[in-house]
Amino acid sequence: MSTQTARRADTTLPWVPALAFVLVWSSGYIAGPYGVTAMKPLSLVAWRFVVAAVIVVLLARLLRGPLRIDRGTAARVAATGFVMNGLQFAAMYLAFDAGLGATLGALLHSLSPVLTAVLAGLLLKERLTRFQLVGFVVGVAGVLLVLGPDVEEAGGPVGIGFAVVGVLALSFGTLGQRWIGHGPDPLWSAAIQFGVSGPPLLVLALVLEGTHPVLDVEKAAISLAYLALVNSIAGLVLLGVLVRRRGAGAAASVFFLMPPVTALMAWLVLGETLTLREGVGLLVAVVGVAVATRGGSAVPEEPPT
Repeated sequence: MSTQTARRADTTLPWVPALAFVLVWSSGYIAGPYGVTAMKPLSLVAWRFVVAAVIVVLLARLLRGPLRIDRGTAARVAATGFVMNGLQFAAMYLAFDAGLGATLGALLHSLSPVLTAVLAGLLLKERLTRFQLVGFVVGVAGVLLVLGPDVEEAGGPVGIGFAVVGVLALSFGTLGQRWIGHGPDPLWSAAIQFGVSGPPLLVLALVLEGTHPVLDVEKAAISLAYLALVNSIAGLVLLGVLVRRRGAGAAASVFFLMPPVTALMAWLVLGETLTLREGVGLLVAVVGVAVATRGGSAVPEEPPT
């Protein structure tokens, strides 16, 4: 095998973990709306990260040994982690609680790799390709078409506002990964990021949602376990496989698949359906994201779920 052929084989996207990553990430948009019907949103996301942090700390200690990191790096990892995990998911779960649908949530998040590239171009003066800019514009147009004239069906201004905050937090958190530089082992980094997200949200949940946030014990336990174990931890493992095979931008290359997969799951599990207008808008947005992430040469990496 020639060197060029070997290089192409080495960088070929491993489709089994890639599709598994798509399914895991997409399922989070189902577990989120399902979970907020059983547990108040801030409490749900706070306990998600508390549970995930405990498990990942144990795994990191067992598999990687003690944490070795200087205070400056730890602070940067923690700050980035809170924005990318705590702020992002708190905002998105509040949007779900306000009535935002699973498919629209996934569609908004699918714009994040391209939005991150746009922000990097505007704020960091990085090169923004024509494919990325056109893809972002087309993607936003698709989202607006899905949203349509009836804002109340998507959770009203409150739901849409929280969703936009969540997408911005994801993009700024992704940019923050560059601020970290050469951080600790990925498992320890995830443990820090999950760990700093849970406690502040628990305090905020206690203040805003009271001491009895659980509305349905069985449904809350199912959704919490799924979000912590599958979305947070299994998603982290699958992302690691993709990154080792294709580099930091590997997840972005399949992000355009998230909205249609989520739409199918939402129909099967939540009974959500799409009108013709929404279906066309979904297709337009997916094409825009696909063009930007396939044609752009510098689409930033996506964090784990």
